[in-house]
Amino acid sequence: MNNNNIIGTPLSDSATKVMLLGSGELGKEVIIALQRLGVETIAVDRYANAPGHQVAHRAHVINMADGQALRALIEQEQPHIIVPEIEAIATDMLVEVERLGLAQVIPTALAAQLTMNREGIRCLAAETLGLPTSPYAFANSLGELQSIIEDKIGYPCIVKPVMSSSGKGQSRINNASEMQAAWEYAASGSRVDQGRVIVEGVIEFDYEITQLTVRAKNTAGEIMTHFCEPIGHVQVHGDYVESWQPQVMAPLALERAGDIAKKITDNLGGLGIFGVELFIKDDRVWFSEVSPRPHDTGMVTMCSQVQSEFDLHARAILGFPIDTTLHTPGASAVIYGQMDAQGIAFAGVQDALCVPQSNLRLFGKPEAFSRRRMGVALANGSDTDEARERAKLTASRIKPIKK
Repeated sequence: MNNNNIIGTPLSDSATKVMLLGSGELGKEVIIALQRLGVETIAVDRYANAPGHQVAHRAHVINMADGQALRALIEQEQPHIIVPEIEAIATDMLVEVERLGLAQVIPTALAAQLTMNREGIRCLAAETLGLPTSPYAFANSLGELQSIIEDKIGYPCIVKPVMSSSGKGQSRINNASEMQAAWEYAASGSRVDQGRVIVEGVIEFDYEITQLTVRAKNTAGEIMTHFCEPIGHVQVHGDYVESWQPQVMAPLALERAGDIAKKITDNLGGLGIFGVELFIKDDRVWFSEVSPRPHDTGMVTMCSQVQSEFDLHARAILGFPIDTTLHTPGASAVIYGQMDAQGIAFAGVQDALCVPQSNLRLFGKPEAFSRRRMGVALANGSDTDEARERAKLTASRIKPIKK
């Protein structure tokens, strides 16, 4: 299909077909990037009218953790490429699909399986590859969690579900009185397995980054590793609220960040973009997590790079050359739903877009929650400080309202 740099015509027998498993705001942008290259897109999600559903050629609603339902849909649609966008997928079925040659899974089926939960990827990073990480352990019960914290990890510490997305279910424990609430919150935030958590010791870092890392083919067909400029970000309860690019780093720390990102992505293999999260203190760098797909903090690249993370992902998975050049300093700021309601509206758009060099992405999610990400403000500036102020001002002028 794309081995000879051939792209077909959508909705015809020659079509190059890509299926997105998970069609939220990140998947929506990947779909748009693919369509600009002439690809036929199929959006799959667990609920109707997801953001990606609204722009894809076809949309489906299934439980993607149901392996048989997933297999049936893949056989029905016959995509050339499958792009997982979330963790809650029957990855064992993706392994089978890839083994049978039914479709190419991005980056690979085994990589999707390994990174779908924090246990697999943390053990790979720390135990197999020997990368520096925070101290960690896994617990299957509240009692086991208490013993691990008191005997091994200590306070303060971070408790997370082994599988979740966008920081859901993550909390910091400063003393024993907060332990039960953290356990219950982790269970509520887990995508699939509600009986197991990871507990991590706290690293007193100076800042944290996302190192977007792209595995893509050059003109000779060889897979090369490329890095975007580092992205700084702020998280609250594990969920990103703003990001900016570039994050200024000392040369040695930047070199070490690239080394860690390359080691983990080389091991995972395949093609596409990876979001590698790292903690930085002076010149020291610790591995935190990796996502084998566009990263939420990377939405800033829609205004800061020549090719956004979504363009990079689309090009890489199709086997095309990529360009990670930074265009201008940029920043993003999250717009929350601020209420629990269906079909909300947004006031203040005109005022928001009066901010110099600003832009918006309103995702079109059919249902809002108070802390659900419903959009993002983007802005450029002469430096990241100016870009951040503009992005936050733009976001602050958007007022979710009941229609």
